[in-house]
This record gives sequence, C-alpha cells and structure tokens, in this order.
Amino acid sequence: MIIIGYSGHGYVVCGIYQAANTKVVAYCDTEAKQANPFALTYLGSETTTAVQDQLRNNKFFIAVGDNPIRLAIFNALAMHNLYPTNAIHPTSTICPSATVHQQGVMISAGAIVNPLAQIGIGAIINTAAIIEHECNIGNFAHIGPAAVLCGQVTIGHNTFVGANAVIKQGVTIGNNVTIGAGAVVVKNIADSKIVMGNPAA
Repeated sequence: MIIIGYSGHGYVVCGIYQAANTKVVAYCDTEAKQANPFALTYLGSETTTAVQDQLRNNKFFIAVGDNPIRLAIFNALAMHNLYPTNAIHPTSTICPSATVHQQGVMISAGAIVNPLAQIGIGAIINTAAIIEHECNIGNFAHIGPAAVLCGQVTIGHNTFVGANAVIKQGVTIGNNVTIGAGAVVVKNIADSKIVMGNPAA
C-alpha cells in the first residue's frame, strides 16, 4: 500500500491499515518528510510518471484531510486512470444496506454508518462519527470526529463538518459548506456557507 500525503491525517490512515493488517510501504508527497514515524519509503511526487507507474502497480490511498486538495489530487490521477482504494478501520460498523463508494473513502475507528446511508467518492468519516439511517454524504466531504448526523441528512460535495457537530434529522447541507466544531445545525444550509454555534448560523 502506498499513501499520498504523509502528515497527521496520513498517520491516521497508516493506523487504519495497520489495524486491518495491510502494510503501508511508501508515501508520495511534495518533499521527503523529516518525521517518518511509520518508516515509509519516500517515492517522490505523485505527479511524476515514475511514481504514477508505481501507483498503477500497487494499491494506493490519498491520505489528505483537506477536501479541495484531496479532490485535486484525485482528479489529476483520474486523468491517468489511477484510482485510490478505500481505508476502512476494522472497528467501524457499516450496515450491509449502506452504500460506500469504492474509490478513496476513509472510515475511521469507531465510526458507525447505519442502514441505507450513502457515502460518496473520497469522503472521510472520521473517528467515532455517526452517520444515521438514509444519510447521503457527498463526494469529498469530511465528517469530523464524533460528529452526529441524524437520519436522512444530506451533506453536499466538498463540505466539512467539524468535530462533535450535530445535524438534525432531515436537514440538507449544501456543497462547499464549513460547519464549525460543536455546532448544532437545525435548518438547511445553502452552498458555500460557514456556520458555527448553537443553533448554527
């Protein structure tokens, strides 16, 4: 397994693969990192032909928490028919009736994905987050640690939901939205808004 991006979020991804008995052997980044806690081999940038050849012959994951950067890397690699695998922690709980896209999804330790939920391409469901029944998580969204999405919540593409945020049942959140940590969202949020507080505004 090769990861793209090797800092805090990358460390979490390495931990997921360790727990799943999958060995991460190398990483790609803009430069070699001084900190290398998992003793990985530095391959160089994923933008080079030589590294892309290695990605083509190995499974890889885009271990970048920032939504726009993760999306940009995904799109650049997709132009070369290169697509990431998923990173699913074995202690997460995913209902068999849920739908999890098979390209670049991360579901971290203790996360719960309940019946009929849908998880889009490149989405992150972080540690202990709860995705209740019939929620729809858009492509490249990031649901922060311990966030709770009650039933039938829709999260737009590229949206970030902060740690410990709570979203009321049936609420629709637009694309490119940022929801602050600990926010309580009780009404729909339009595209590209930044909201925080209780109730979130």
